[in-house]
Amino acid sequence: MPAIVVLSGAGLSAESGLGTFRDTSGLWTQYDLNDVATPEGFARNPQLVHDFYNARRANALASQPNAAHRALARLEAALGPELYCVTQNIDPLLEQAGMRRVVHMHGQLMRMQCAGCGHCWPAPASTRADDPCPACTRPHTRPDVVWFGEIPYHMEEIADALESCAVFVSIGTSGSVYPAAGFVQIAREAGAHTVELNLEASETASQFDELRQGPASEVVTQWVEEILAAHSGMQPV
Repeated sequence: MPAIVVLSGAGLSAESGLGTFRDTSGLWTQYDLNDVATPEGFARNPQLVHDFYNARRANALASQPNAAHRALARLEAALGPELYCVTQNIDPLLEQAGMRRVVHMHGQLMRMQCAGCGHCWPAPASTRADDPCPACTRPHTRPDVVWFGEIPYHMEEIADALESCAVFVSIGTSGSVYPAAGFVQIAREAGAHTVELNLEASETASQFDELRQGPASEVVTQWVEEILAAHSGMQPV
């Protein structure tokens, strides 16, 4: 089982130009989340939902991993299965930075799913509500993302990791979206040391043993260097 569990949220990718829910400007402010991030909104106007995710996909494709993504990739390369990285983000920036084992609990922006048969496939740059499923040919195409009111992916596996880790680290999360906001409590009850790395204190900051605030590119990189130095028996440089 992993020694370190890392949970990442939108703050990890903010410096790469991908907006967070709390941004006062940007893509999220142009839409009502009830219209574009719920099953009910998709049922009312599926093409609006496709247009929204087409815009998010274009935004992601134009972005590059930042120093925090690259630092986590270095950590994975050094620790291997001792690191378990679960993300709320649907962007591919951790993989682009070189990570190979990322658990996307909210799905992936670069994948589509058939709402009829469940088949998944790589997303093209632009999609429409009437696109046929490659497997069953029915026009039930939707983004392979978890919307409000739906159950996140891999929850049993994530719970097992949280209950067995020695360290739990939350990066760039608001602490307002469950079930991820409850991960720190699960890890604490299992005896893990808990660390929050964030631009500002989250709604669950009081539950962490250690708080470090600043841009992800700075605080994540510094934390990773400390872990790598401890792993190798050297002092950070």
